[in-house]
Amino acid sequence: MDSLVHSTKDIEQLLGADAASLLEHNCTTIPKSELFQPGPLVVDEAFGNSDRSPRTLVNLSRIYQHGRLGGTGYVSVLPVDQGLEHTAGSSFAPNPKYFDPENIIRLGIEGGCNAVATTFGGLALNARKYAHRIPFIVKINHNELMTYPNKYDQIMFGSVEEAWNLGAAAIGATVYFGSPESNRQITEVAEAFERAHELGMATILWCYTRNKAFKTADTDYHTAADLTGQANHLGVTIKADLIKQKLPDTNRGFEALKFGKFHPKMYDQLSSGHPVDLCRYQVANCYMGKIGLINSGGASSGESDFADAARTAVINKRAGGSGLISGRKAFQRPMKEGVKLLNLIQDVYLNQDIGIA
Repeated sequence: MDSLVHSTKDIEQLLGADAASLLEHNCTTIPKSELFQPGPLVVDEAFGNSDRSPRTLVNLSRIYQHGRLGGTGYVSVLPVDQGLEHTAGSSFAPNPKYFDPENIIRLGIEGGCNAVATTFGGLALNARKYAHRIPFIVKINHNELMTYPNKYDQIMFGSVEEAWNLGAAAIGATVYFGSPESNRQITEVAEAFERAHELGMATILWCYTRNKAFKTADTDYHTAADLTGQANHLGVTIKADLIKQKLPDTNRGFEALKFGKFHPKMYDQLSSGHPVDLCRYQVANCYMGKIGLINSGGASSGESDFADAARTAVINKRAGGSGLISGRKAFQRPMKEGVKLLNLIQDVYLNQDIGIA
């Protein structure tokens, strides 16, 4: 196990006034004992009885065994698909070096990540040099922003076979659950995941909610625990091997928006208003943690990035999650600082003083 760059005291200082609440919280909703907990044998214990092929298990092991978190059961992934999702100029203007996709891969390696996730073109251009040095996750669908007026739909940018040819360990895809296009996206991604497993690759799903009706004048329920939790449950149903989800910051979306199905115990017993409990509800919807939940790092906000990253990692780990997938906070700054931020995230998972609540 790698040595810590950031101590427990460093992490506490970054958490500030929330340190005690986050680090000492005792979860009384879904007990820790009922969760599948990340550990060195995660591939054997979570997938050993599954229908995943031996080659898929090899690629899952490649991801779980790589980088500073290798062998812990936790993952730190560098995702850089924002050049398409948010336009390249907007994403890379803070650090133009990342217009060159080789620097994306270099940041993942130097940052000690388990894997790097980016586009077909970026990985293909550098496949012979780097595919054996860090596991590749090819993002196979995207929301392009060149259509005017803008529309929000995930469309396929290449084939699963193409991802396999360039040496990918896994494919990644997004579904906008709740959107008018979600039925088509679910079908497309489910078929892609089936083919990826046939070829021996792992699968990672960005489980995002999207519908104008999910945002009211008072609250944005796109990041509600109940809506995101159900998106996670749909994601594991189409056989994602890892789930990427935004950290929840509210709840009671089904109740407030008056749609779907809900039970009072969802809100009164299986969760609470505490950030760790909200995230634990997301973990529970990933087959009680057997399919790992990796929360996204979110947009870069400048000076608070390190504090925000530490907070998100602590909440995810204490909830029973499996790691973080953080991009903009790392690549929108000089590489040395980006490496330091990625190492901070990893140190939360390496730190034995920070356990599951």
